[in-house]
Order: sequence, then C-alpha cells, then structure tokens
Amino acid sequence: MRKPCIICCAITGSVARKENNPAVPISIAEQVESTQAAFEAGASIVHVHVRNDDQTATSDPDKFARFQEEIKKHCPGLIIQFSTGGRSGADKERGGMLPLSPDMASLSVGSVNFPTRIYPNAPDLVAWLAEEMRRYKVTPEIEAFDLSHILHAIQMNAEGMLPGKLYVQFVMGVKNAMPVDKDVFDFYVATMQSRAPNAEWCAAGIGANQLVVNEWAISAGGHTRTGLEDNVRLDSNTLAPSNAALVTRAAELCEKYQRPVATWQQAREMLQLTPVFA
Repeated sequence: MRKPCIICCAITGSVARKENNPAVPISIAEQVESTQAAFEAGASIVHVHVRNDDQTATSDPDKFARFQEEIKKHCPGLIIQFSTGGRSGADKERGGMLPLSPDMASLSVGSVNFPTRIYPNAPDLVAWLAEEMRRYKVTPEIEAFDLSHILHAIQMNAEGMLPGKLYVQFVMGVKNAMPVDKDVFDFYVATMQSRAPNAEWCAAGIGANQLVVNEWAISAGGHTRTGLEDNVRLDSNTLAPSNAALVTRAAELCEKYQRPVATWQQAREMLQLTPVFA
C-alpha cells in the first residue's frame, strides 16, 4: 500500500467573507458543522481561525476554546490545529490560545511580503511562539512562504527548538511570496528529502492554484491542504458549496494516484502526535 495522504482542511481563515461565498463558516456553530462534514469527507486535520460576529478576525482564546470543546465531542480523533497567523492579532496575542494545548498550531518562522502588507514574524516572536508550543505540548506546522523558512525550520528542529515531529507546509500562490512553479516545488521537495528525511511535508495552493498544488503534493508522496480559507471556488464559474466538497476533490486525487486518504489514526501516527504527547 502506498503511503496514506493526510488532508488538512483550512475551514475559515481570516480573509474570506460571506460576501465572497455564503458557505464560509463564521460562527463557532457554523465552523463545527463545516468541520464535521469535512472530517467525514476525509480530512484528518482541521486548521482553525476564529472570527468575531462582524466577520473580522480575532485571536480570542475563548472562541478557540469553544471550538475545541465542540470538535472533541463531534469529531473525536480529528487533529485540531490552531492558527497563530498575523492577520488575527498582534505580537504575543497571536499565541494566546496555545495554553489550550491543541494537537498542533501553525508557525511561520520568517517574515514575507503579502500583496499589500508585510507579514511580520520577528525572530524573538518566533522563538516565543515555539517555546509556548513546547510548554503546552503543541506540535507546530511550519507554514513556509519562502525557501529560507524551510531551511530555518530544519535548523530550529535540529537544535531542539521545535517540539514534536517536523512538519513543513509549502504555501504557494500568495502574491509576492512563493510562486506556483513546478520547478520550485520539486526543489522544495528535494530539499526536504535531503536535509530532513525523517520529516513530513505538505503543500497548499492559494486561490485557483489550490487544485494544481493538491495534485503536485499528492503525486509526489506528500500531504496536502484544502479548504475555503485558501480558495472559495471549485472553478472560475462555480463557488465551492462547502469545505467538504473541497476535501472530496482532494480525496479523488488521492484515488487517482493510488494513495489512500489517511485516517485520523494514521495521521496521528505519522505525525507522532499520540506517542509524543500521550
């Protein structure tokens, strides 16, 4: 049997709004319902942002706590991954939910240009977030927007600064950051294989690039991310009806490349979540 593929579903993000697609889940109740459907469709990780009632982004720990409580009841075993991204809060506010000890949390280890702003990840903040994840036994998912982020994550892992198994996600398609380029993608895969052969890697494509990057990652033996955070459409003319629909599309690519969709048990084993933090 070929290696199972972990599908992560990024359900909401900080940018997409109901005006962009009515299926974007905003309230905790909507997020839980959408996550459960995605879980049933094959997602074994849920990547979580939370929102205020006016749809603006927030890092409110109480909202993360409510989400986590409900997901543990409705989707037992699903890997819960909180976002510490910079759109939802400033400085250490971004890690205010880490004491809740989710299974995982996103971690960007370097700054990068976004379309209209800088996404700042200063070294002292990165070190503090990593230490908080260590303190609360949270495995980071490295969100790499640049080659330097991949190399820095490998170095941090080698030096013992990152808890748990190294898991690096290539984020491709953000304007001014990592392009959707097959030669670049292949180089990043080769870099992970040569410099961190025991790590796991994942790839996410933004907007219309989501399906392309899903296919590259699955065919190359990695894991992949989908969901309404990254892309609100099935194609240029069709809005995605749900997060589950995007997960189903990724699962169909797994079938095409004879990769079984990882169960939550398999995903936890590959990422060493249960053995490390039992």
